[in-house]
This record gives sequence, C-alpha cells and structure tokens, in this order.
Amino acid sequence: MKKTLSIRTGDTASPTQKSWGVTGDRLERLKQRARDERRKPTEAERLLWERIQGGQIGGLKFSRKQLVGSVLATFACPSRWVVIQISPADANAELDALQDRKLAETGIRVLRFAEAQVLEAMETVLDAIKTEVNKPFDKRAAQRGASAQFAREEG
Repeated sequence: MKKTLSIRTGDTASPTQKSWGVTGDRLERLKQRARDERRKPTEAERLLWERIQGGQIGGLKFSRKQLVGSVLATFACPSRWVVIQISPADANAELDALQDRKLAETGIRVLRFAEAQVLEAMETVLDAIKTEVNKPFDKRAAQRGASAQFAREEG
C-alpha cells in the first residue's frame, strides 16, 4: 500500500502518533485563511503554480495552500512528502524556521524559496523542486534524522 501525506485530527490519531493539536476555532480559521489565499495568490505563487500544476513535474500532483497540521503550505505534494513554501520579503524568519522544523520532525521535506527567487530565477526553483521530489525518500529515516539534528542544535 502506498502511503501519502495525510493529517489526522487529535480525535482520530492513535496514541503512538504525534497529534497536530489543531481543532475547533483555530482549525476553522486556518481553513478560511487557506481558502482566502487560494483566491488571491501572490504573483510568485501564481507563476509557480502555472509551472507545477497538472502533473507537469514528473506527473506528480501538487495542491495549493494546503493545510498541513497547523502550517499553511504554499504547495504540497502529498505522494512525495514535500512542501514548498514561498516567503514574502517581509517574512518572519524565526516563524518560518519553526514551521519548517515542525514539518521536518514529522518527516515532511520542506523547500523554502523567497518570492524574489521565484520571480527572478524560476528555472532554478523548478530544478530544485524536481531534484527533491525525485530523491529516494524514507519517511522514517527522515523523522529520525530531523529529531537527531534538532537535538544537536538545542544541546
């Protein structure tokens, strides 16, 4: 059976799984924000979406403004456990790092690009995405590696 990226609420997660802890009003606000942002993409998001939608990258399906736990991913490729984030010029680097860490701890690979990078070097961005989604990937090894890396950083 092929596993894909899925999110479970706290009610359906098994006791051994990490729960994202997103419920109630917060979950509804995140869903509404995702809908609003899908309706009004930035120029960088619109241009990158035109290049990755419809299986243009290796036949893979990407979703726009996908809620992954408590993180609103710019784009997500559930079958490859990859999230693509586009950061605006005024982004909070500390918050971006925290979101990337939360995703990495669950085995999700994160590619983060600045808006300017997408607008000015689209082919380089697409090459980075193609490289990442085509890498052999073991979710369990990624989770172990991320946990060890973050433990070293904190220690």
